[in-house]
Amino acid sequence: MVADDQDLVRAGLVMILGAQPDFEVVGEAADGPAALEVATRLRPDVLLVDIQMPGLDGVEVTRRLAGPGLADPMAVVVITTFDLDEYVLGALRAGARGFLLKDAGPALLVQAIHAAANGDALIAPNVTRRLLEAFADHAPETRTQPIDPLTEREEEVLGLVARGRTNAEIAAELFISLSTVKTHVASLMTKLVVRNRVEIAMWAHHTKRV
Repeated sequence: MVADDQDLVRAGLVMILGAQPDFEVVGEAADGPAALEVATRLRPDVLLVDIQMPGLDGVEVTRRLAGPGLADPMAVVVITTFDLDEYVLGALRAGARGFLLKDAGPALLVQAIHAAANGDALIAPNVTRRLLEAFADHAPETRTQPIDPLTEREEEVLGLVARGRTNAEIAAELFISLSTVKTHVASLMTKLVVRNRVEIAMWAHHTKRV
């Protein structure tokens, strides 16, 4: 599902995604309240939502659909025009699984949707470091050491997650199976006391691991 208040932008996103053989755009919305209503009714596998929309902004839409404590959070990918935006920081806190700039290009957009659908989080490479460092500066104080020491392999996976790699890319780079990567990511979330891959990346930047 695509939610964006700019008709031309929304139409372009729908066209790009609808042209993919394994994608189906099941709904659209032009403002925040409509995004919330349509997404709740249709339960799309992935919601692509703009940050700046009338009625409810993308942060609040994300919080209500993917926020902490929800029993069945939706996979939300946030898009924005700005590469260092307080709204995006808020969206990450609200539970967004990934984010892109609107000029990211079709290939990265498709990759982000695939990643979100598969339980991964894609962070646009051209904004990763600046945005995560900004988030670390604004985030509440977090533990600087894991509950249990990280293994050498977990440190490698940590660094790659922080650089925005998907599970499949990590598996290929480290020559390990996809299931092994998922096991390491799950272990990292437990040891770092975080909820998702984006928070793993934020922890890595906050503690200067990358």
